[in-house]
Amino acid sequence: MDSLITAAARALAAGDPLGALNQVALRDDAPALALRGIAMAQLDDFARAKALLRSAARAFGPRETVARARCVVAEAEIALASRDLGWSPKSLDAARAVLEARGDQVNAAHAQNIGIRRLLLLGQLEDVEHALAGINSTFYPPALKAAHELVLAGVAIRRLRTEAARAALIRAERDAQLAGIPALMAEVESAAVILGTPAARLLKNGTERLLLLKDVAALLESDALVVDACRHAIRGADTVVSLARRPVLFTLARLLGEAWPEDVSRDTLIARAFRTKFIDDSHRVRLRVEIGRLRKLLRTLTDVRATKRGFALVPRHAEEIVVLARPVEEKHGAVLALLADGASWSSSALALATGASQRSVQRALESLADADKVQSFGRGRTRRWMLPPVPGFTTILLLPASLPGS
Repeated sequence: MDSLITAAARALAAGDPLGALNQVALRDDAPALALRGIAMAQLDDFARAKALLRSAARAFGPRETVARARCVVAEAEIALASRDLGWSPKSLDAARAVLEARGDQVNAAHAQNIGIRRLLLLGQLEDVEHALAGINSTFYPPALKAAHELVLAGVAIRRLRTEAARAALIRAERDAQLAGIPALMAEVESAAVILGTPAARLLKNGTERLLLLKDVAALLESDALVVDACRHAIRGADTVVSLARRPVLFTLARLLGEAWPEDVSRDTLIARAFRTKFIDDSHRVRLRVEIGRLRKLLRTLTDVRATKRGFALVPRHAEEIVVLARPVEEKHGAVLALLADGASWSSSALALATGASQRSVQRALESLADADKVQSFGRGRTRRWMLPPVPGFTTILLLPASLPGS
């Protein structure tokens, strides 16, 4: 490796893409192309970065398997950072196997981390936890340790284990400081903000209160019967009844939960659950049917008792019933929640992460764009969506610092 390549690699490792480009911007050999690709990725020009890395992979000879594998790893992380989540992990797994076989354990571990971060973005927590179980991060360099701790924190946050998340973020901050990469330190700081940001609203007896993540965890461990409007489920003691695929039943449950211990009139239930302004006998018959279904599903948690004017919840074991709602409820809240990480997402990636069809996500994005709540750039397959610029940090790229070879 010549001195210019070495200097460029060190500049990238320190988070200085412009310094790296000063060394190799005019060179077209394979190592220089790879480094230029990483530099462009760190400057958020993902399209140019992908093109340079693919050129580098072709320029490396067939015997330079390690260098080609590192290009695949770098390209996978660019896809992750640009929220292009539709790629198959098979090529990344193959590259990781090559790196492990050739003794490049650090970049192999980095490839594994990229695959895990993709699963985390897609919400596949069981797969993430299974992958993390076999990892020994003691030999990782500081930057990779910080990335690993960020994944652990992400899982803990999604599992509402706030103390574990806080501990992982403290370790991530320490490792990021040791790595000395400003953008990595910013990402850790951005992740830590989540613990101090309202995560939900508590609706109880006609009042509402914002809850932090730790408050949500405490509520779900309490003896209260919780109508969870964040996940569309009813939670009590050790029982969780999901109504995610039963929107009418959940609407009824939420209305009754918000009114507890009072009842809700039949006309109100019909108007809100069936979304109609004109009520006739057919609606009343349908309400009786849906209430019967709800009563059957919730029979171990609460009774749905008829009153003179409507219905009311009567918990069997819990002392109170509360509703847990999102901090800000939007029609397309799931899409906005994903875009809130500051990164730019493709509509296909948003569809994968939300479990909705791509066309439904595109309609949601168009509606949000009309309301000036999101913005896009690019066209066709390169089109990306993000929230309008606000104070905060974008997701940092944790690319292999020694891509050209060591």
